[in-house]
Amino acid sequence: MQNFDHSKKFSFKFFLKELTGAIGDYGTILPIVLGVAVVTDVNLAHILLFFSLWYIISGLYFRLPVPIEPMKAIGAIVIAEGISGEQIAASGIIIGILFLILGFLKAFSFIQKKVPTSVIRGIQLGLAIVLLRTSFGFFVDDLLIAVVCTGVILLFFVLNNKKYFPDISALVVIVFGVFWGIHEFGFPSISIMRLPGLIIPSKEDFVVGGWLLALPQAPLTASNAILATSLLITDTFKKSISPDKLSRSTGIMNLISVPLGGFPMCHGAGGLAAQYRFGARTGISNILSGIILLPVALFFASPYLISIIPVGVFGALLVFVAIEIGKHGLKTDSYIITLVIAILSVLINFTIAFIIGMIIYYLLRKVL
Repeated sequence: MQNFDHSKKFSFKFFLKELTGAIGDYGTILPIVLGVAVVTDVNLAHILLFFSLWYIISGLYFRLPVPIEPMKAIGAIVIAEGISGEQIAASGIIIGILFLILGFLKAFSFIQKKVPTSVIRGIQLGLAIVLLRTSFGFFVDDLLIAVVCTGVILLFFVLNNKKYFPDISALVVIVFGVFWGIHEFGFPSISIMRLPGLIIPSKEDFVVGGWLLALPQAPLTASNAILATSLLITDTFKKSISPDKLSRSTGIMNLISVPLGGFPMCHGAGGLAAQYRFGARTGISNILSGIILLPVALFFASPYLISIIPVGVFGALLVFVAIEIGKHGLKTDSYIITLVIAILSVLINFTIAFIIGMIIYYLLRKVL
C-alpha cells in the first residue's frame, strides 16, 4: 500500500484540495444513481450507503483516490429499459464472480500485455467524448446555471495556476447547487434509511441480467474500469496499482453490496480524472467522499434531494472531467487506432469498439 504524505496532512490548503477532489466525481455518480432510483424499485439510500462504505474502505486500502462508480453500461440500460432490482442484483453477482476470479488468477497481468496502449487510450478518449455529449445535454436543459458554474471553475483554474488559491471549484459549485435547490424547492424532509435486506434473484433473473446487463458491461469494466484506470494511476501519480488488484476489489465490492441492495459498481478512469482534476491526491479524498455520502444515505436519500440540484451543475463538472480524461486519451502511440476506437465507442458501444480496435491493431502489426 502507498503511504500518505504526512508533511501535508495538517495543511488547510491540502485539506481543501482533498475535499473538493472528494466530490469531483459526483457529477458522474449522481445522475446515474438518481435515474436508476427513479425508474426502478431499488432503494436509493442503500445504493448511496454502499458507495459511502466502499469509498472509505478504498481510501484506507489503496491510499490513493481510486474512484467508486456505478457501472455505466448497466446504469444506461436500466434507465432506458426499467430493469427490475432482482435482475440488477443478478448482473452484479455475475460481474462480481467474473472479476474476482480473473483477479485471483492474475489474468489481467496477462491481458495487459496483450492489450496495446493505443486501444486503452481509445476507450479513454471515447469516454471523454461521451461525457462531453452528456454534459451538452445538461447545458441545454439548464444553460444559465451551467454557464455560471463553468465560469466559477475557470476562475478557480486561473487563481490556482497563479498560486493565489487552491482549486476548490467542484466544492463551490456543488454547494451552490444545493443552496439554489433549497431556495427554489425547500429543504428536503428527513427520510431515515431502512436496513438493507437480502435480494435472491431467480434463475430467470440471472438469464435476463446476464444477457442484458452483465454481457455489455464486462468489456467496458475490463478496459476502462481496470486497465485504463491502472494506466491512468501511473500517468497521474507515478505509482502503480496492478489491474489484478483492481479486478479483485471490483469483484469483492459487487459480491458483498449487490445482494444487499447496492448497485453494481467498479472503479473508472473517468472518476479518477475527475477527482484528480479537482484536487484529490491521496486516499483522504476517498474517505471524505464516503463521509459526505453517509449522512445523505442514512437520513436524506430520496430522489427529491438530488433532483433539486440544478443539472447545470453536473454539466459544468462533466466538461472539465471530460477534458482531463481526454488529455490522457491523446497520449497514444497510434492516433489512428485510438481515434477509430473512440469514434466507434460513441457511435456503437465500447464493447464492439474494443473488439474492433484489437483486430485492427493485430492486423496492422502483421502487415507492417
